[in-house]
Amino acid sequence: MWTEFPTIYTNIWDAFWAIPAILVGILLLRVLFKLRESWFSTAATIIGLILSIFISHPGNLPAGIFMGFFYGGAASGTIYSLKVWYTTHRTK
Repeated sequence: MWTEFPTIYTNIWDAFWAIPAILVGILLLRVLFKLRESWFSTAATIIGLILSIFISHPGNLPAGIFMGFFYGGAASGTIYSLKVWYTTHRTK
């Protein structure tokens, strides 16, 4: 049972490789499996959890889960902000 908050060791480089890797993963899922846009945030969260648990924080499960949700959320925000930007500039 977890009785204290985990110590999470991370750095800015985790975000610099994790977020683009998640974006590429979502694009691959979209091309290969025709992933609908409504599933992008779910796929981003799942890929973020996998990357964080198994690559960024392999020996620390609580930290991997915690940071995986952050990576997935950052990738989801990037996807939808790019979509809004593209849609806005297309209509002008």
